[in-house]
Amino acid sequence: MSTNGTGPDVTKQLRLMAVHAHPDDESSKGAATMARYVREGVNVLVVSCTGGERGSILNPALADDPTIVADLPTIRRTEMELAREILGVRHEWLGFVDSGLPEGDPLPPLPEGSFALLTLEVAAEPLVRLVREFRPHVILTYDEKGGYPHPDHIKTHEVSVEAFDAAGDPERYPGTGNPWQPLKLYYHLTFHKARLVALDEAATAVGIQSPFREWLDSWEDKPEDAGRLTTQVPCGEYFAVRDAALIAHATQVDPHGRWFAMPLDVQRAAWPTEDYQLARSLVDSELPESDLFAGVRDRVRAGTEQSRDRA
Repeated sequence: MSTNGTGPDVTKQLRLMAVHAHPDDESSKGAATMARYVREGVNVLVVSCTGGERGSILNPALADDPTIVADLPTIRRTEMELAREILGVRHEWLGFVDSGLPEGDPLPPLPEGSFALLTLEVAAEPLVRLVREFRPHVILTYDEKGGYPHPDHIKTHEVSVEAFDAAGDPERYPGTGNPWQPLKLYYHLTFHKARLVALDEAATAVGIQSPFREWLDSWEDKPEDAGRLTTQVPCGEYFAVRDAALIAHATQVDPHGRWFAMPLDVQRAAWPTEDYQLARSLVDSELPESDLFAGVRDRVRAGTEQSRDRA
């Protein structure tokens, strides 16, 4: 596998893997971060666990298009390829089937054979194989709640943690390649309260109806969320790339929706970072961080990135 872009030699050796549940998740979570690192020369790989086959058509302009309804799986693959080109990342499908988002009371059972119903070992095996092939230093994924409680997002969290822990152990998942131990595991913190408050206040200050006001009015502070923000990656100059990649998922995004109502310069002034929780680390870095590769660059430069001494 080759690296992308140019930059200092150590940067060209760095590898980042972002594990997501469905196509479009990569463009709504961490997209500006990935675009920044790609431009700096980091080798970035997006992994989609499922094809998003059971996703709804959320763009009202396309909701009744019979050609899309008839072949949504193919359309979503085409959208993913366009988003990939915009971000400049590499991409792999794990090949599992979208579980869909169950609705109703009581919730209906998930479809047989869908991603969320697979055993952990079956679901994690292709990701372990890919980690051992790509050899990422850093993995991005969702927290234990999936970011939001979609069954595929929760499963993505589980398989990502399993792959992080297992890929470096030669006794686990035999036949999937030579062991490789990633050094850091991060969870996305896309919609946390401090960021939403800052964006809400910025929207109000410039006379824009805030897309976050209703959300904040019903916000419930939870003790377990305190202190989760450890890492803020400056990437405001790539917000336009992020939005273009998200809009490329045309069946999933209304380009005229409220999420695109706030001017990018207002967003950059209010909150110019994408944010993460450092969940696992095998290297030393000082918190708070501004770089997902803090502590990794020196390890790579020294050629000791596979050390299995856990921090």
